[in-house]
Amino acid sequence: MRLLNIAIVGGGPGGLMTAYLLQQQLTAPMHVTLFEASERLGGKLQTKSFVKASAHYEAGAAELYDYSMIDEDPLKELVGELGLFAIPMGGSSVILDNRVLTNLADIQEHFGTEVLESLTDFDRQAKASMSPREFYAIGHADPSFSTISAGRFDTALQNIREPAAQRYIENLIHSDLATEPKHTSISYGLQNYLMNDPTYTKLYSIAGGNQRLSHELASRIDATVLLQHTVTAIGSSGREKIQVTSSAHGHTRVDDFDFVVIALPMNHLTALHFHPPRLAHAMRQHHACYNHPAHYLRVTILFDRPFWRSVLTDHFLMLDRFGGCCLYDESAREPESTAAVLGWLISGQAALEMSKLDNDALIEQALGSLPDSLSCGRHSFIEGSVHRWVDAVNALPGGMPPRGLDERHQPEPVDHPNLFIVGDYLFDSTLNGVLDSATHVAGWMAALGASDSFDKSPETLAH
Repeated sequence: MRLLNIAIVGGGPGGLMTAYLLQQQLTAPMHVTLFEASERLGGKLQTKSFVKASAHYEAGAAELYDYSMIDEDPLKELVGELGLFAIPMGGSSVILDNRVLTNLADIQEHFGTEVLESLTDFDRQAKASMSPREFYAIGHADPSFSTISAGRFDTALQNIREPAAQRYIENLIHSDLATEPKHTSISYGLQNYLMNDPTYTKLYSIAGGNQRLSHELASRIDATVLLQHTVTAIGSSGREKIQVTSSAHGHTRVDDFDFVVIALPMNHLTALHFHPPRLAHAMRQHHACYNHPAHYLRVTILFDRPFWRSVLTDHFLMLDRFGGCCLYDESAREPESTAAVLGWLISGQAALEMSKLDNDALIEQALGSLPDSLSCGRHSFIEGSVHRWVDAVNALPGGMPPRGLDERHQPEPVDHPNLFIVGDYLFDSTLNGVLDSATHVAGWMAALGASDSFDKSPETLAH
């Protein structure tokens, strides 16, 4: 078998996972070139530390999802395979009107029986519409078989008879949606509601920081890694190859490859020039299908003491500020840590608008959002940090209208069957989803690379 030259555009989780899986599955000899525009690998996996104390926090992806109670969990298996350890995460509290609501009894005491009944009715209907098994398989299922309405999620919320119950649910799931209910589907809204039930999924982080996942993947792949190389164009080379044009430090290079995998966030695709016109048209269609931007903003603050522990006893809670945000006890990620770190995950329209403010203003707003019972925390402030993730995730993963698995990953199968897409937005905007995407593409490429008749013709390479 001849050597296969493979390009992976993007050094985030998707690109690293694809390279790792190809190395395991492709039987033909290969050489991988990985292009990354920034100075580091890892993308949305970013574990940072403060200047004034050796305290770590997650600046990017906050957690991973555990589906092992339902079926195989490829991401959790990968974490173990890489020698990493999972730290379970949990949180059940919502703060509304300065009141901590941890269970149904709290809701009934604060809002009354009618609100409680309204919430339990919604919960019952949500679970009836999607079982844990259906929840587990939703990214892989044929979209034509879905029994859930594809309508807007806000229409489902408007059917909740008690306004207080609707407000509770909106605050509970807003930071997971990363958008407003009117911008996403009933199906995706229900997924994000049901993930709060441990029979559907559980959460965990990686001991030592989530960024360790990308570090371990990078240490195990055999590839030429080109950091600070921005890919500017992708297209046919005229020699039955795919041509990748990149720029680094004022110099342009052009390389030909047998396969190209684009593993970039959706908002980066429009910066690439695709040619010829057929491929350019296909990529415009791909972008139009998945261009449903959602937004995050992370504000993380180091304090001199964990003053919140009397209220926040879990890893996180939901706070009725900024349209509904998640407040993380970042210190709880490291059980032996003596540091005191709180993180605000602000999402949706609030994140988009607030991202225009400077860091000091954002830190001040975060401090001002603390409930009355925690307002003393302002006097314990030491240092703050801000990370903006505008357009970084998708409000309608899987596309609208939803597409089948192959169509999601191969935008132009006729003349460019060796060009593939990997992305979390093709599944569910999680690290689990990007591994599902990388697995699909790596398996497909491995099958093509093993074919004795591999010759780049569309007929040979049709999936």
